[in-house]
Amino acid sequence: MLSAVENETITRVGSGTPMGTLMRRYWQPVLLSWELPEPDCPPVRVRILGEDLVAFRDTSGRVGLMDEFCPHRRASLWLGRNEENGLRCVFHGWKFDFKGACVEMPNELPEYDFKHKVRATAYPTKELGGVIWAYMGPDEYMAPPPSFEWTRQPATHLHVSKSVQECNWLQALEGGLDSIHSSFLHRRLSGNRAGLGGHRAGAVAAKLDVKTTPYGYTYASIRALKDNEGNYVRTYHYVLPHHQIRAIQEHTDDGGTKSKIAGHMWVPIDDENCMVWNWYYSLGEPLDKNDRDDAFWGNGPAFVDYENGFRPFPKYSKANNWGIDRRVQKTETFTGIEGVNHQDRAVQESMGPVVDRSREHLGQTDKAITSTRRQLLEALKMVAEGFNPKGADASYYDIRAVERVLPSGVNWLQALKDEMYPTGAPF
Repeated sequence: MLSAVENETITRVGSGTPMGTLMRRYWQPVLLSWELPEPDCPPVRVRILGEDLVAFRDTSGRVGLMDEFCPHRRASLWLGRNEENGLRCVFHGWKFDFKGACVEMPNELPEYDFKHKVRATAYPTKELGGVIWAYMGPDEYMAPPPSFEWTRQPATHLHVSKSVQECNWLQALEGGLDSIHSSFLHRRLSGNRAGLGGHRAGAVAAKLDVKTTPYGYTYASIRALKDNEGNYVRTYHYVLPHHQIRAIQEHTDDGGTKSKIAGHMWVPIDDENCMVWNWYYSLGEPLDKNDRDDAFWGNGPAFVDYENGFRPFPKYSKANNWGIDRRVQKTETFTGIEGVNHQDRAVQESMGPVVDRSREHLGQTDKAITSTRRQLLEALKMVAEGFNPKGADASYYDIRAVERVLPSGVNWLQALKDEMYPTGAPF
C-alpha cells in the first residue's frame, strides 16, 4: 500500500506538482492525426495534464499546440480563424504562428504595435503512428521522439483508438498492468470465447515475475497448463510513465488464432480524468476489417462518442452503471458488461475519482502494481535531483511482447529474450 502522502504525490499532475513535472519529461499523445485532417482545418481543443490547450494544422501542414486562451484578453482561440499559417483570434484579430509567436496585431496602429513582445505558451509536436505527440517540459531535457515499434508500422498494419475515462490516470494504468484480472473480469461463460479471459491455461491463479529494465520493467504471467503440459507464459512491458505493451492472441471463426502486439497509454487529462489510448499492430498480414472492429473490445464508434470528446455514449457511462445487465451476468459473461476494455473502465471508475491506496491489501499477483509505484517514486526523485527519468530515452524502441507455452522449469526471460528484444536486450 501507499501512504496518503505518497498517494497524493503520484496522482496529481497539474503544472508544478511533482508528478506533473515528471510527466512533462515525456512526449505525450494529444490527438489522433485524423482529428486535424488537413491544412487550415478547424482547431481542436485539448485538455492534458490539467492544461487547456488548442491544436491546429497550419497552411503548411505544421501542427501547433498552445494555450487555448489568447494572451490579449483571454478569449478562446478555439473560436479562431485558422488561416495563412496562423491561428487568428476572432476577438481583436491577433494572430499566432504554430510556435505561439504573435505575428499580427491588427487592432493597434503601427507605432503602438508590440507583437514582438507577445507569445502564447506553445509546445513542440511530432506525428508518429497516426498520433500527434507533444513535449511539454523544459527544452534542455527534451526526450528523443516516442518511436515505439508500433508508431513505425504502416497504416495497413496498425490500428489506434482512444476514449475518456472518468478516474485518475494511475488507477487506470494499474488496472491495465494487472494481468490476473483477465481470469475474472473478462471471462465469458458461454460462446466461442468462453474460458478464462481467452487464456489457454485452466488456472485462475498465476505466478507473476518482474524484471527491472532501463525503461521500466518487463514481466510475465505464468499459468500452469492442465496435465503437466508446461506453462502458458504471457509477457508484458511497462514503459514509464504510462505505456504498456502486451501480446494478444485472438481466436478466429475457423478455430485458428491470430497474433498481434497491442497496448495502451493512460494519459492524464487532469487529476480525475484520463484518456485511454488503445493500439495494436501486426508484423505479418495487414489488418482486415474484423481486426479494426472495436466492438468486442468496447472501443470505437459503437461505444465512444467521437463528437463529444471521445466520451462513452450514455448507455455505457458511469451514470448508467456502465450498462450492466444482470441477466447476462448470470449466463453469458462474468460481469454482465459489454466490451473488454469497457469492463476495465467500469471497475476502475467504480473506485472513485482517486482511489485511496492506503486501504489496500496487496498480494503476489500485484507485483507489477507495486513495481510501478516504486519506479514512479524513484523517477520523481531523479527529476527532483536534476536528472532525466527512466523511459525518457530510446531504450524501449524495439521491444515486443510475446506469449508462448514453455516447458515447466524453463526461465521465461532467457527462452523468450530474442523474440522480446529482436535488436538486443537493453540490460
